[in-house]
Amino acid sequence: MFKGILIEKDDAGYRAGVQDIDESQLPDGDVTVRVSHSTLNYKDGLAITGKGPVVRKFPMVPGIDLAGIVEDSAHPDYKRGDAVLLNGWGVGEGHWGGLAQKARLQGKWLVPMPASFTPQQAMSIGTAGYTAMLCVLALERHGVKPSDGEIVVTGAAGGVGSVAIAILAKLGYTVVAVSGRHEEANYLKGLGATDVLERAQFASPGKPLGKERWAGAVDVVGSHTLANICATTKYRGVVTACGLAGGMDLPASVAPFILRGVTLVGIDSVMCPTPDRLEAWRRLGADLDIAKLGTISQEIGLSEVVPYAVKLMNGEVKGRIVVDVNR
Repeated sequence: MFKGILIEKDDAGYRAGVQDIDESQLPDGDVTVRVSHSTLNYKDGLAITGKGPVVRKFPMVPGIDLAGIVEDSAHPDYKRGDAVLLNGWGVGEGHWGGLAQKARLQGKWLVPMPASFTPQQAMSIGTAGYTAMLCVLALERHGVKPSDGEIVVTGAAGGVGSVAIAILAKLGYTVVAVSGRHEEANYLKGLGATDVLERAQFASPGKPLGKERWAGAVDVVGSHTLANICATTKYRGVVTACGLAGGMDLPASVAPFILRGVTLVGIDSVMCPTPDRLEAWRRLGADLDIAKLGTISQEIGLSEVVPYAVKLMNGEVKGRIVVDVNR
């Protein structure tokens, strides 16, 4: 038996809580992992609270991230005792995830734990930080340099935004944070933002084109915010889009793309190919100031996950939430 968060949906309703789970209930997979740490992400919050149609079958253990030690393996790349991590691949949605003390998974989904991080540090980064790194890599791949001008980061006080600011600042970019939480301005500047702008000025319908300002962007919001960011991006600037906290719609015009040559790059972290994952984690080891992880993250126990999911959905949590599944 092991403990985990279990989401159930039946005639009695939709509910999530800590339960004792028998190992025989674990889904099929060729690697069994003794989990030490997981995380609480926005997607996990949607799943646990039922505020979004994230879970595709029930019962479900949520948790799109995990770090732990291989307990049993039939996969050629992993053996008992190996330290591993996982981000995405639909775990916590269609396959039991990381918010439990054990997980059975496909070995092809795993990544060896980078030597530069402890499991706790790796989960302080988690899917949010790995996604932020994918955004930075996309900006670099499309030729955006620190000398080109300001990079705007929306949803800045969240997990993706926090890590993106820290990475970009260390790489020498001038970073402007956009947040609806003015009280977090000092936190964001501590991560490396040179300025903090109010979310409200981006959240309403705007003009097809605005004054050029941004050389690049990391957007986790979508909807009007993404449209306004595109409309104010410089000639041949690059906007990376990786989230939908403000909505799935994109009420924009083609003007920024055909008149200014703006590039809009979609960032998918869930099904991202393994070579790209390995490169993202390698770069995180090189380009993220580990000392800032203590500022970015907080740790909770498994019993605190459900109430924290509610706080996350209410916008009451900043940075990253690491879950020690053994407390």
